[in-house]
Amino acid sequence: MDEDEPEPILAQPVAAVEPASTNRSEVQVAQAIRSLRQRSGLSQRQLALRMGVPRTYVSKIENEKATPTLSSLARLADALTVSVPELLTACTPSRQNEIDELLGDPFIAEMAAFTRQLDAMQRTSVLTQIRDMIAHPRRGA
Repeated sequence: MDEDEPEPILAQPVAAVEPASTNRSEVQVAQAIRSLRQRSGLSQRQLALRMGVPRTYVSKIENEKATPTLSSLARLADALTVSVPELLTACTPSRQNEIDELLGDPFIAEMAAFTRQLDAMQRTSVLTQIRDMIAHPRRGA
């Protein structure tokens, strides 16, 4: 670009999308592999030897710095003496775990007790009010 040319006008910034890792229901490979490895009484080095990979690769997977390929998942499952479906099931948090985590928040737990008593129209009204509060926050005094 020449020095005399004006800089192009950039579009307004787009709101950042939260990374997928914030989704609580997503597959949690790192935690599941660490848990299965520890349950099997294996060190990272022992698991890596069984898989035929460097120990650092297992460490990177467990620390979410690497995502295992499909072939690595198969080797992980073999090394941990589970099937690939069992490995993936261990990677997915259960619905009950998600509910327990949500109800661990005192505000959510208190709201849950009240929402059970509301009919569909009342629930819709409450959700609409919450969305409105988020969309148009009031400035505190």
